[in-house]
Amino acid sequence: MNTTINTFGALKASGYISKSIKTELRDNLIAALNSGVQTFPGMHGYEHTVIPQLERAILSKHNINLLGLRGQGKTRIARLMVNLLDEFIPVVTGSEMNDDPFNPISRYARDIIADMGDETPIFWLHRSERFFEKLATPDVTIADLIGDIDPIKAANLKLNYSDERVIHFGMIPRANRCIFVINELPDLQARIQVALFNILEEGDIQIRGFKLRLPLDLQFVFTANPEDYTNRGSIVTPLKDRIGSQILTHYSADIKTAKTITSQESDKLENRFCKVHVPELAKDILEQVAFEARESEYIDSKSGVSARMSITAYENLISTAERRAILNNEQETTVRFSDLIGMIPSITGKVELVYEGEQEGTAFVANHLISEATKTLFLTYFPKVEKLKKQDQETPYDAVLTWFFETNAFELSDEASEETYNNALNAIEPLKALISKYQPHVASIDMPFLMEFVLWAMVELKLLTKKRTATGIAFNDIYDNLIKGL
Repeated sequence: MNTTINTFGALKASGYISKSIKTELRDNLIAALNSGVQTFPGMHGYEHTVIPQLERAILSKHNINLLGLRGQGKTRIARLMVNLLDEFIPVVTGSEMNDDPFNPISRYARDIIADMGDETPIFWLHRSERFFEKLATPDVTIADLIGDIDPIKAANLKLNYSDERVIHFGMIPRANRCIFVINELPDLQARIQVALFNILEEGDIQIRGFKLRLPLDLQFVFTANPEDYTNRGSIVTPLKDRIGSQILTHYSADIKTAKTITSQESDKLENRFCKVHVPELAKDILEQVAFEARESEYIDSKSGVSARMSITAYENLISTAERRAILNNEQETTVRFSDLIGMIPSITGKVELVYEGEQEGTAFVANHLISEATKTLFLTYFPKVEKLKKQDQETPYDAVLTWFFETNAFELSDEASEETYNNALNAIEPLKALISKYQPHVASIDMPFLMEFVLWAMVELKLLTKKRTATGIAFNDIYDNLIKGL
């Protein structure tokens, strides 16, 4: 298309063919599918579930309702739909409703085309400007979405209130030929939802007695949490009936997909003070925390656990290591297992607790989730710890336990330098031997993290004890407190 064209006559002479927005989306989707281009890039884990349903809905020219718990990428999906629009479309210059010069709907556009004909000026609207978004809240009014009579306009133009030119149009008419997203649709008052009926079906708009026939050209995308999640409201049945496709979103099905999303969405902060290495096991534990949270008895499963929890937790994890490196004036550092404690502020603010969780407290729940994730992943790396064993039966962990029994104290300081931290762990020879036997291919840079991971897991499995000291964490054998008491 030639975006230098600036009159209606030149546009007609160029052979430009006007399309509805749903036809645009459909045609561009077909072209993308034929050429093998990703239609919704960055939506990992949805390749065989949500995206095929979205593509079918677009091919069917449906308005769409994305139904799912928080943090499942519903709004991101809606924003990515913009990429399926034509890059530019012609608009009557001065129109407040993005009027198509071939199919004008506003009084202004009809009048100017009638007066100027082929000399009607036009401009080209880029697809990035064709996305409108409104968060549904109880205070949203009909005037916000659809419009109202503007007495100031009536006075300035010396018009009677019966003249349609006194109407100030709301967000929906102004989003003509655009994608219009209403987030959290159930929060919209029922009477406001009712006002959307005719817009979706017939294109009629009623504003304080005016009945306007405005065949708005819109692609509606609604987002909502499942109705049993919130008591604040629900989608009224007649409106649901007018939405062509309802698509269920979901969380990542596996840790690998979850890690990909977290890495993609987290703030890389390229100007970090130092280089921070994050072992893959640390990333696995971080994602497992979210999986444990979604199954936890302390957390409201109907509320969901947003993927944003993992993203912000990952950022906090790196910042915890970075802060320690700054204090030690080190240019490189590696995330330690104890750095996972730095994720707790990112967890506590993003989970809805049930009564039992409220009784225990958010800090306890966050620590509990890290503990459960540790135990879950430990058994994928090392042998199972037998609860009951015969008197003379040996276990893979006996040598490590003996080392702690014979050692007065072992402490890992929170702010220890890399050298001090590594030397402390390397002193536990049986621990190094255990890892060499069961994880012989671990990279040397990841070895300290794995060693500390084993210590924390042994605490969770009641083989060792740990306690917080003024400067760090002290690990002891399970008989330490008993012997001291005697």
